Amino acid sequence: MTPYKNLSGDSGVTAYAIGRDFIDVRFAGGDIYRYTSASAGAADLSQMKQLAVAGRGLSTFISQQVRERYESRR
Repeated sequence: MTPYKNLSGDSGVTAYAIGRDFIDVRFAGGDIYRYTSASAGAADLSQMKQLAVAGRGLSTFISQQVRERYESRR
């Protein structure tokens, strides 16, 4: 996984992994959530990928937009 830059300094996201049709997001507690185009929608998945690479806004976007639309949690 790629460490999340956390440019805001207060994100709950610690790392991410991007695939063609998914993003895995690891949160501070250690849980990893997989969001896919099927579970979160293609537009939201694309936005999540952009925010992950930018290192800012991913946790807020997840909590405000996609919430529990993840495919799996581990």
